[in-house]
Amino acid sequence: MLEAAFRDYARRWPDEAATAEIFLELLADAADPFVRERLAGHFTASSWLVDAMGTRALLTHHRKLDRWLQLGGHADGDRDLSNVALREAEEESGLVDLQVESELFDLDRHWIPERGDVPGHWHYDARYVVRTTGSEDFVVSEESLDLAWRDIHAIAEDPASDESMRRMAAKWLGRAR
Repeated sequence: MLEAAFRDYARRWPDEAATAEIFLELLADAADPFVRERLAGHFTASSWLVDAMGTRALLTHHRKLDRWLQLGGHADGDRDLSNVALREAEEESGLVDLQVESELFDLDRHWIPERGDVPGHWHYDARYVVRTTGSEDFVVSEESLDLAWRDIHAIAEDPASDESMRRMAAKWLGRAR
């Protein structure tokens, strides 16, 4: 199922086919890529968490990385990465009544620097659209310095924003909602 999702992603985003191929290679690795103990790199999942109107995304001021990013985290053995994205969105925002789309929205491989006794390693982040269907009143978890609803147009146009955040904003703005 995940293999098919990566192949479909490469078909839908041909400019990102090389990235999808790297994800397919990790998926085929004999060492379990769904656990964080695989320090050569492992799967994570994130949510492009949008409000009911589809005009704002909920971002976290990430405690460890000190940057504004999407909500997400480690798979911790869960092979359903859309489920991981939904779980992380709920845990990190306190929001309920969220819905996750099954289709991959974005793929991003990024380096996580050494921290304490954990050496630097790669995160292979599968990103899914998650939508609010109820209250949009969030609760800041201990994983975040802060949370904020941000206008998606502003994210796309902000040169100080993380490149992958601008890419997701552009994808969102370019799709039919």
